[in-house]
Amino acid sequence: MKPARLIVLAIALGAAGLAAMLMMQSTPTETVVVEKVAPVSTVDVLVATSELPVGQTLRPGDLRWQSWPSDYVPTGSITKAQAPGGLEEFTGSIVRQASLAGEPVRREKLVKANSNAFMSAILPSGMRAVAISIDTRGATSAGGFILPNDRVDILRTYRDDEASKSGGVDVQLSETILPNVRILAIGQNIQERNGEKVVSGETATLEVTPSQAEALALAQKTGQLSLALRSLADAGQTEITREDKSDGSVTVVRYGVSRQSARR
Repeated sequence: MKPARLIVLAIALGAAGLAAMLMMQSTPTETVVVEKVAPVSTVDVLVATSELPVGQTLRPGDLRWQSWPSDYVPTGSITKAQAPGGLEEFTGSIVRQASLAGEPVRREKLVKANSNAFMSAILPSGMRAVAISIDTRGATSAGGFILPNDRVDILRTYRDDEASKSGGVDVQLSETILPNVRILAIGQNIQERNGEKVVSGETATLEVTPSQAEALALAQKTGQLSLALRSLADAGQTEITREDKSDGSVTVVRYGVSRQSARR
């Protein structure tokens, strides 16, 4: 190869190398910064496994421990450090305020079944708890088959003094004064005991409105009260119609208030 061609080739190679160096110097170098993330501190918090409605009795499996960021634990939550035996301790308690699934449970939302506040805990807002006397043999409580959370009609049996005087015989009447009333407790039992439903006691505690509570208080003074067990199928029905064939009228009892209307 001629010297001139060698010189030209050398110059070309040198120019190419210089161009490559210039390009490498002009390209910015990306620097990758790796930040070290500190581990999040967590604590075990007692949470609801599923939705817990008001009045529910907690069973094994309704609560569980769940890791929770220690900086974001809600105030009043039950932690494993504070209550290592929390699962066993709160089993059997009554839900006073509803909780959603996965929500941390607070102590003020639960009431122990043997607590003095358990009745007010399961009583809905605006309602009243009134106890009436019942026959321990079941004569006035459907043979003893009425249990807490059942629905009943309350009947009053009384002596009609005016009819008794005019007829010369003892006239007894019966009427439904309150339909579809929820039973809160029989005696002091509000739930099953050891898996067995127990019915005992001389009182039935009823969930009523303030006006119904007044009607009950008066009815106990003027007659004998009995409980008629309602079917689950019509537990939502709140009106009872009773026909009186003697005068062709119909007595309608609604929310404890009766009224007469002509038969159509």
